[in-house]
Amino acid sequence: MSAASLPDSVTYLDPQPARSELPARLASPFSPDPPHPLAHRAAEELQRRLRHGALPGGVALSGLDEPGRGKMFGVLVVEAPDGRIGYLRAFSGMLGDRWHVEGFAPPLFDPAVRDAFWPAGEAELRALDIRHTELLEGPEPTALRASLAELTTRHSAAAAELKARHEAQRRLRHEARQRLADSAAGEAERRAALHALGQESRADDLERRRLDTAHHQEREHVVSALRALDARRAELEHLRAERSRQLWQQMAQAYVIPNARGAQTPVGALFAPEPPPGGAGDCAAPKLLAFAYRHHLKPLALAEFWWGAPPLTGDRRAGKFYPACQSKCGQVLPFMLEGLNVEPAPRLGPEPIAEDEPKPVYEDAWVLVVNKPCGLLSVPGRHDSQRDSVLVRLRRRYPEASGPLIVHPLDLEVSGLLLAAKDPETHAALQRQFARREADKRYTAWLEGAVTGDQGLIELHLRAGSVDPVHGKHAVTEWHVTQRTGTRTRVALFPRTGRPHQLRIHAAHPLGLGAPIVGDPLYGQDGPRLLLHAEALAFLHPRTGERIALDCPALF
Repeated sequence: MSAASLPDSVTYLDPQPARSELPARLASPFSPDPPHPLAHRAAEELQRRLRHGALPGGVALSGLDEPGRGKMFGVLVVEAPDGRIGYLRAFSGMLGDRWHVEGFAPPLFDPAVRDAFWPAGEAELRALDIRHTELLEGPEPTALRASLAELTTRHSAAAAELKARHEAQRRLRHEARQRLADSAAGEAERRAALHALGQESRADDLERRRLDTAHHQEREHVVSALRALDARRAELEHLRAERSRQLWQQMAQAYVIPNARGAQTPVGALFAPEPPPGGAGDCAAPKLLAFAYRHHLKPLALAEFWWGAPPLTGDRRAGKFYPACQSKCGQVLPFMLEGLNVEPAPRLGPEPIAEDEPKPVYEDAWVLVVNKPCGLLSVPGRHDSQRDSVLVRLRRRYPEASGPLIVHPLDLEVSGLLLAAKDPETHAALQRQFARREADKRYTAWLEGAVTGDQGLIELHLRAGSVDPVHGKHAVTEWHVTQRTGTRTRVALFPRTGRPHQLRIHAAHPLGLGAPIVGDPLYGQDGPRLLLHAEALAFLHPRTGERIALDCPALF
């Protein structure tokens, strides 16, 4: 396609930059550094249009302001075949329920190929979801659960009434036995009376067992019906997962990923043997590069920014620039960049961990506390490349130790005090202390931004690494400001619960401190390392009864 046919897709910079202003090579999309000035300028122009809702085709942007509905946008500064400098625009996923919006780079899949199977596949998945919901919340399971509740209530009332009657009869029998003991009745008469009283007692026991048996039989009938529904629901879940997998496999084949050398590959091939994650190829950067290659535009500078309400994780802010994600683009962009002059990608992760790590801070015959370095897993990951961990190293170091060893793991990016036990009994006792919140932990962290106030309590319900007020588990963190600089705040964090990523989410989320931890690749801006360190730990020694209190200052 000629440059003359690109005016709706390329926005040319006015005034045109001098050749000396052009970058010598494309910056790595994974770099956390600020974008090139030309990309920054292009992004500001797009942000002005977004701010005023000036998009063609009547595309509504109001939905982006709803909680969790914001999205990433991107710009790619390009050189057209005629030498003019302009930029392309793209958004991640869909915008206003559309895959393709005029003036933005299109998706990487062929809509005709997708439409041949996707609508029917989605309809099948929706039908399975409806059947699943009926088995979970429909008239039949609702009636069965109500019947079970009614049976339980009725049995409890009948059992309470029977118990009261039996206790009254028991008191009467006790009084009768006392009268017999005090009476002048003959031995035969006394034995006959005591036998009759014993028969009454056995009759009461039989009556109670019959009541329980009848309730159990009725209850088992209802429970069996509920189990049958559960089994049907499990079959549906398995079927849906399989159909979803097949649908995404088809979709992955529809995504054609090009690179600057002119090569192409289905997105699935870049993630093999694992299936590609949902949304792979839908981010802004791949769309921009693919469009540039297709129309013979030379990529010069890239910038991606968030627009709209922050996601539920709280890890994005409107107008702020972010590097390309690793989960979806980590395999896609390196292939797409082949053939371009690109700056080296920043090293992802810390330097190799020395063999003598983690170093012990406290040790006796039963308990071990080490200072875990940033970048070392607490326990092995799923893949062989992630096998190195504190657990593996401790098992080599202490071959006589048994049991799970690690009492409370720390995230890969978190450094600091980690507690281990050398035998199963000590491990179980220490874990009980953590479960009962009898062990005390203090973390130190640098936050990006100025925190309002000097101390407080954060209470947010967390589920699957995000804030979920409805289905999430209660998570509580106490915090105190310990130092302030011009752009950052240092805090002491006291987790009162132990939810996954609790401190990181509580720091980043707008309903928490609204300031992500420096270097947080999940909830903030990636950096050399996450500035979060477990600096203090106190617990009751399960063998000696001594209160152990340890401190390990952070190196940042």
